[in-house]
Amino acid sequence: MFKKVLIANRGEIALRVIRACQELGIKTVAVYSEADVRAPHVREADEAVLIGPPPSSESYLRGEKIIEAAKLTHAEAIHPGYGFLSEREWFARAVRDAGIVWIGPPAEAIAAMGSKTAARALAVANGVPVVPGTTEPLENAKEAENIAKKFGYPVLLKAAAGGGGKGMRMVSAPKELAGALEAARREATSAFADDAVYLEKFVAQPRHVEIQVLADSHGTVLSLGERECSVQRRHQKMIEESPSVAVTPELRRKMGETAVRVARAAGYANAGTCEFLLDQSGEFYFLEMNTRLQVEHPVTELVTGIDIVQWQLRIAAGEKLPFRQEEIVPHGWAIECRITSEDASNNFLPSTGRIRHLHLPSGPGVRWDGGVESGSEVGLYYDPMLAKLIVWGADREQAVTRMRRALVDLIIQGVETSRDFHIRVMDDDEFRRGAIDVQWLERRLASILERPPSEESVRVAAIAGALLAERDRGARAVSTAGVGAALPAGGGDVAPDPWTQAARIDGLRD
Repeated sequence: MFKKVLIANRGEIALRVIRACQELGIKTVAVYSEADVRAPHVREADEAVLIGPPPSSESYLRGEKIIEAAKLTHAEAIHPGYGFLSEREWFARAVRDAGIVWIGPPAEAIAAMGSKTAARALAVANGVPVVPGTTEPLENAKEAENIAKKFGYPVLLKAAAGGGGKGMRMVSAPKELAGALEAARREATSAFADDAVYLEKFVAQPRHVEIQVLADSHGTVLSLGERECSVQRRHQKMIEESPSVAVTPELRRKMGETAVRVARAAGYANAGTCEFLLDQSGEFYFLEMNTRLQVEHPVTELVTGIDIVQWQLRIAAGEKLPFRQEEIVPHGWAIECRITSEDASNNFLPSTGRIRHLHLPSGPGVRWDGGVESGSEVGLYYDPMLAKLIVWGADREQAVTRMRRALVDLIIQGVETSRDFHIRVMDDDEFRRGAIDVQWLERRLASILERPPSEESVRVAAIAGALLAERDRGARAVSTAGVGAALPAGGGDVAPDPWTQAARIDGLRD
């Protein structure tokens, strides 16, 4: 096993990897930008290296600085987390060329699955069903019109180099196609520096169901079951769960075998996820493979009992997977809500500021994967996700009820968050029945937002606000009374904050 690992990320995923390393007896190195000098992941790591100014383009996306930090601290391996450089083939290759272990799939597998068109071609060559569409980028609008006419409208235009809804356009009529193609190309260029766009048939009201896979370097590839990720807004996942109400044991077996076939064809190792559309008739279609750890991996961990992050580390260190496929079945139900610094009542406008008070939910079956604490500054440099709240229950009904209770218990003062939005979703009759699809939230959002917040959450927020105001008044009184008394005789300066000192040092923290 490794003695020291560098985590090339920030926030909750950096803390998640740090904790997995701690349980395996591995020392950790954090990297951080000037905006994250006081971030929890910096404090929790054994060492930390400042890698640049706040913009990610000058810090977390600077692969050469991250590799230099690994060499400086003698880290044997790099874990990329998700986002940032986690799916960049060139970075995985550069890490390997530097003599450092990459905790993820081989660079060649990332390259094979990094382009959606290449991934579709690989799937077709291996007998994996895909949504009818092109396997090569579109040359021009005329070609797009001919293909769309063949498939019939509506169709989807999708960026070949990325996801998250960037470079994606639904086109319902021929007159819209040329303009939509140009807009998709512009957005794809901006997001991925690649204007390649392909076309596929639009599937009405499908579910988004993905399969988690684990593969070692000894030939074992396993499916860890499915995750339902249909609650999305503008192609961004907001709530995930495992298992799915729409997946039977037989369908789970078929989808799992398909995902394993895709992973084997790509020469895959480590953790990855195959994403599928599941239509109303029970037919499923391969979309893409995410060659990294997924944000929603905790729901799979809770229903399988398998620590995916620890197995990423173990696989990268050369260990064999000890599980058999028939042993991996879901037990109970898990749900995850992404807690973001967004104001749902104001078109999910990002919210910034300092978190003045954070009270975490607790109790049976409640897990908090967070990257913030009381006093954390929330800015606009990075993704608005603050944390993930995950619960486990014996069945879906208990999991939904438990999630609602945990959300009411959660208090975040200082910035607007998605907490109340999630409470309203848990109260929604259609959600509670599992009657969801990828377009469900867009159809249902207005009625969800119109619903008044629960009495409990209003009461808890009012009490928390009153207590926080009283605490702040007390703190100001103590501060006023202590002016001058805390200074050494004859004047002088108060001892500097060690974290402020750390921000001035481009090097290591012991």
